[in-house]
Amino acid sequence: MSIPAERRTTLVTEFATSQGDTGSPEVQVALLSERISSLTEHLKTHAKDFHSRRGLLVLVGRRRRLLDYLKKKDQGRYETLIGRLSLRR
Repeated sequence: MSIPAERRTTLVTEFATSQGDTGSPEVQVALLSERISSLTEHLKTHAKDFHSRRGLLVLVGRRRRLLDYLKKKDQGRYETLIGRLSLRR
């Protein structure tokens, strides 16, 4: 499930750390979280779609690795990000 272009731009501008920032961990985690929530809704109606389920697990693992990296580099940025995205942990 892809993210519409206007939603992607709003997420990038909302979570960017500086002007023109599209690759910081905060932006990447926000985009991954949006895709994860979209796939989760898809799987609620299509419970037997195992290919999408595997894709969801790949995205969750990628987000987890990015969050671990951010936690190791800067604990404060990590805590504000999980607070803004309402993630558990």
